[in-house]
Amino acid sequence: MKPAPTLSSAFLQTTGQLLPQPLLELRRQRGTSLVDMPLPTRKTENWKYSSRYLQLNETLAASLPAGGKGGPAIAVDGYHVVFRNGVMVPEASDYPDIAGIEIKRFADLNDDEARELAERLDNTLDSDAVQLARLNSARFEDGLLVRLKADAVLDQPLFVICETDATGSGSAWPRIYLDAGRHSKITLVEEYISSGTEAAMVNAVTEFSLADGANVTSVRLSLDGENVQHIGATGARLEANSRFESHTVGFGGPLRRHDLQVRLEGPGAECKLNGVVVTQGKQHYDNHTTIEHVAPHCNSEETYRNIAADQSHAIFNGRIHIHQDAQKSSANMSNKNLLLSTGAEIDTKPELEIYADDVKCAHGATIGQLNQESIFYLVSRGIGRREATTLLTMAFINELIEQIPVASVRETSQSRLNHFIEQTFVES
Repeated sequence: MKPAPTLSSAFLQTTGQLLPQPLLELRRQRGTSLVDMPLPTRKTENWKYSSRYLQLNETLAASLPAGGKGGPAIAVDGYHVVFRNGVMVPEASDYPDIAGIEIKRFADLNDDEARELAERLDNTLDSDAVQLARLNSARFEDGLLVRLKADAVLDQPLFVICETDATGSGSAWPRIYLDAGRHSKITLVEEYISSGTEAAMVNAVTEFSLADGANVTSVRLSLDGENVQHIGATGARLEANSRFESHTVGFGGPLRRHDLQVRLEGPGAECKLNGVVVTQGKQHYDNHTTIEHVAPHCNSEETYRNIAADQSHAIFNGRIHIHQDAQKSSANMSNKNLLLSTGAEIDTKPELEIYADDVKCAHGATIGQLNQESIFYLVSRGIGRREATTLLTMAFINELIEQIPVASVRETSQSRLNHFIEQTFVES
């Protein structure tokens, strides 16, 4: 029997020793735990559609140079922090100066701050379900810590622009931790972009901790190039009466993977998860979401939509778990999928696991093609067939795009989606 593939030791060779000692020790511990870690295969349930696209060859093991030049960012209508190849660039960043809001790079933390952070990293994610997020913990060279004290409110969105310079092969390991105090409020926008044409990998992890009554909006925009594998994980833990809202927009590539895990741990907590994915050519995108209803009287609403064209492949796996003590829970999940060609593939697996007896839950998924009667109706009214298919396709996803609360992200998303549609449809 052929032995299962394991993680190359080259991925456990760390660089970037400017971190405080507690974080260096955390990296060392995580690296030790990953020695001979089995890599996902087709028999790994949550990687069965994506394992063959995962490339962890040794040319990607080395960290990309911290001083690499990134590509252009989207227009920023708020504060911004810049990462280049996984390392913060303070001179390219514009921090808010507001009482009660602290923004620091990991490298600038003192030992006490770093020790406290080290104890909290990885606590929002199920390490068994997101194995490769543990690799980020063994490799991050820097990171962003955002801390909001009680009642603090950030008046504009905070953009975190993660640039990858792929003029040479290698990897980048961005890391973000946001600690939202009681009744605080913030909107965080993550934008992933790249330049260069060499093979590269981005392994990004973002964690949110929401205290009682905190309100956090997360927007994640993936614009990496065709040569960049992107493996991302986002975790959030919510205390009583807090609210977490997530908007993700993803464009396909050789491998795109995003795990989103939310735990509703305090009564009255609620989350809203929206996601849009489009793929074309031979691109691949895999979204895995998990919502854990741990406490009673919590609400969750999840809506994801995928569009696949050409020979591309999109996956959605959404799981809602209602724990035994989570009485009076309300949960709703919807996944709708649109195939634009006979060669495209979409796999969807909505899961609902309920152990409480006084709940209101629903989930559903659909896969289909553009309605030919609708196209015929529009064409019969003098609209060209290409314009008709464009209108119907945009209508399928625009409902979610319009809900993104940051204008520049909405505009960028719509522009990229229009370009996607123009490439996909040809006047017949």
